[in-house]
Amino acid sequence: MGEENLPQTPTLILPIGAGRRCQSPTDKKRRGIGGVLSPDLSAMTHRRLLRGDRIVIATHNAGKLREVGALLAPHGIETVSAGELGLPEPEETEESFIGNAAIKARAAAMAAGLPALADDSGFSVAALAGAPGVRTADWAMQPDGSRNYADAMRKVMDAAQEFEDRTAWFSCALVLAWPDGHLECFEGRALGQWIWPPRGEHGFGYDPMFLPDRREATFGEMDPAEKHRISHRAAAFRLLAAACLPPVED
Repeated sequence: MGEENLPQTPTLILPIGAGRRCQSPTDKKRRGIGGVLSPDLSAMTHRRLLRGDRIVIATHNAGKLREVGALLAPHGIETVSAGELGLPEPEETEESFIGNAAIKARAAAMAAGLPALADDSGFSVAALAGAPGVRTADWAMQPDGSRNYADAMRKVMDAAQEFEDRTAWFSCALVLAWPDGHLECFEGRALGQWIWPPRGEHGFGYDPMFLPDRREATFGEMDPAEKHRISHRAAAFRLLAAACLPPVED
């Protein structure tokens, strides 16, 4: 894919199953191009959760909640959602996935007095200079405040169909925050292409129009277990698990 069509950030384009650890969004000394943080490859110590710990999943999105909960369960981490606690959704004002995930994780941790894990993810199309990107949910917004992803997928198709390049990718940032302000940040991506018409009834959001590299099924057609294994969220989660979660018991 042409580099001129990619977001101008130092973030690496990663294959399915890859990821990287990112520096805390609050560390302005390491800000890179466009305010996006460069990887913190030197950090060797992490704050870990213990088996039986309870954390807040800082989302009101049922699809994300299911995916993250399924990933956490083998590690013995108890979860409660921000929705169950009646926590408001903070305004996402950053221009990066890491930055917006940090806003949500920090707000939930401070409000609940518990560690909180937030996900911020989005769908990007090379021909649209990385859009929808951090505006992924906004493209689905309806006048009544609801979200219609069938409408959002058609908007992507309408905007990108004139371009030959169909390269697309999903990005996922995971930020684990503690009430004292400590953050652990991770990011993963899945590469592929957008297709039309969308295919499949599984997943959520833009999944039915995303065909990952080296696969014949869209995210919307895949069995959830298969998607969980190769997704952008799984890539970020592998880094989180290695750094901050207790091992899975046999």
